Order: sequence, then structure tokens, then C-alpha cells
Amino acid sequence: MTRYQGTLPTALLRDDVIRPTEYTRWAHAHTRFARREKDAAILQNLLETIPHQGLRTPIVLGVSDRHGDVYVADGHHRAVALRVLRAPRFPFHWYWIKNVGVRIEDRPFPYYLLEERR
Repeated sequence: MTRYQGTLPTALLRDDVIRPTEYTRWAHAHTRFARREKDAAILQNLLETIPHQGLRTPIVLGVSDRHGDVYVADGHHRAVALRVLRAPRFPFHWYWIKNVGVRIEDRPFPYYLLEERR
């Protein structure tokens, strides 16, 4: 089995559709990355490399099995860079967030969860 990898429109990386897990809102992530030297350097590197090389490491999305909410579980810097660049799409892997634990899925992503929020 291999991990499922899909692509989604970057425009879905917003507070009401695909939310950040480590920050209250996407604006908070943008502000924090601009203020902290280490985060700013990571973001700057991504802003320079993504246009030429694409996104090498997919973003990992977590999907709540209780509420159907979708979160960026890993890749906040990459997500912010994609938002700044207004990239059309981004690659991702995903997993269910369950009481018993998580594992990266090999099954197709439940796209219907995003259709309800567009």
C-alpha cells in the first residue's frame, strides 16, 4: 500500500475550509512567521524555491471523524508560502483524526467534506 496523494486548490487553505492546527487563524500564522527570524527564513526559502521546483513535500491534512473538519496537520510554512504565492494547487497526504489514533491513508480523500464548505 502507498499513501494516497491528491491535489487541492490552494484557495481552500482558509479559516472556514482547511484550517491551521497550530494557529487560531491563517492570519495568525502569517503574522507569526513574519515576526520570528527562524520562521521568516523558512518561509523566504519556500517563496524562492516553490516557483521553480514546485512543492517537494506534500502538506499533511488531518480530518476529524467526529465533525468532518479538515486541518493542516503538517506543513504550515508550506501552506503559508502557497497562500502568499497564490499557487493554484497543492499536493497532500491525509489521515483521519480518531480516538484510537491516526495513520496516513491510502484511500481517496473524502472530498465531499470540502464541497459542503465551498
